[in-house]
Amino acid sequence: MYKLAFLIPHFNHSTKLAKMIEILKKYECDILIVDDASKDEHKDALNQLNVSVLYRQNNGGKGAAFKDGIRHLSRLGFTHVLQIDADMQHDLSVIDEFIKLSKLNPCSLVCGAPKYGNDAPKSRLYGRKITNFWVAINTLNMSIKDAMCGFRIYPVDLTLRVISACRADRMDFDIEILYLLLRSDANVIWMDVKVCYDSDGVSHFRAFRDNLAISKTHAKYFLSLPKYFFKKVMS
Repeated sequence: MYKLAFLIPHFNHSTKLAKMIEILKKYECDILIVDDASKDEHKDALNQLNVSVLYRQNNGGKGAAFKDGIRHLSRLGFTHVLQIDADMQHDLSVIDEFIKLSKLNPCSLVCGAPKYGNDAPKSRLYGRKITNFWVAINTLNMSIKDAMCGFRIYPVDLTLRVISACRADRMDFDIEILYLLLRSDANVIWMDVKVCYDSDGVSHFRAFRDNLAISKTHAKYFLSLPKYFFKKVMS
């Protein structure tokens, strides 16, 4: 049986959540917000939303929040989770299409392939191109459209099989969990999703810290590429 929940990692982004939750409730799916130790005023705002909230004691990053959330939803019997970033950068009107595609391919990971407008920072675009290149090389998979998009439907069982090996907890999480799933031969389906960058948007991306973590992730999988290549050849 296919049972989907929305999973929203959250850290000090409550200003847009009320609008997001209003949209998500139309789909009659359970909604879980995992609060990553936000400030009190943001926690107070979450209490007004009438959805399930899982509170983390310490800030660990969106990856840490996702891991807690998917394990919690697994215990409740959910088979799939749609991860949505709390900043509302992604076009939520595509949710119906994502869910339909996931139901037709329940064993596959459905990933957003971002379509950017003129408001997208050039540094982000270049950074994503570099990441997509390295993920393609390190997984021997040339079909990678975007390795950083936080809009995905994960099959719960498939994801839990690899998540204990995922050391990334912050902005490098979306990259490493994709590395692990691709190297475990998970099937990935890509679907376009528009992305917008509001002028008043709040970003938790820290250039030095997060770029360093992402670089370390690529290096780790590059160093293990010969072993992975040998395994692929022998299988």
